[in-house]
Amino acid sequence: MEKNVRGTSQVVGYARVSSSDQNLDRQLDALGDVDRLFVDKTSGRSAKDRPELRAMLSYVREGDVVRVKSPDRLARDTIALLTTVRDLGERGVRVQFLDMPELSTDSPNGEFVLTLMGAVAKLERRMIRERQAEGIALAKAAGRYDRGPKLTTEQVAAAQQKVALGVPKAVVARELGVSRSTLYAALSGTGRYADQPPTG
Repeated sequence: MEKNVRGTSQVVGYARVSSSDQNLDRQLDALGDVDRLFVDKTSGRSAKDRPELRAMLSYVREGDVVRVKSPDRLARDTIALLTTVRDLGERGVRVQFLDMPELSTDSPNGEFVLTLMGAVAKLERRMIRERQAEGIALAKAAGRYDRGPKLTTEQVAAAQQKVALGVPKAVVARELGVSRSTLYAALSGTGRYADQPPTG
């Protein structure tokens, strides 16, 4: 855990609106007096798109309390919410949800509810994967499933040039938004890229 070098624990408020013209007053009134306030005015779906959330997560220390009006202000979906709350908890930081105190981690009941939510989210992910696998199997059986190459011929040619110039393949794969195994297959002309010439 990160020790609280500030000497005293703090109540840290976090608020978010999805656009700069939305009114923050209700959230700020609900948060009340806090030692430090972070506010995002963005519709970003993840933490990387919300600079004040990232700043808040970096700022808090063991013993601090993060105060938020409601869970949907902290995260946009259940999995992201659980991940954020769990990571804060591991650092000794508690979370208070003013609109849903039953989820606040400063009570045993909140920890229990979040554990149940985590189990439900895990089950939901597994069911989605199973439905996807069943759908793919049915499509394959009917001859309708054909997941084409992720990279076009032009993209593969550009990747070949970059690799020839010494750019690491991991960097090229990241730039193209594909896995390294996909890039390797494209460069070597194997798998779905068997009809394309290898890099040599």
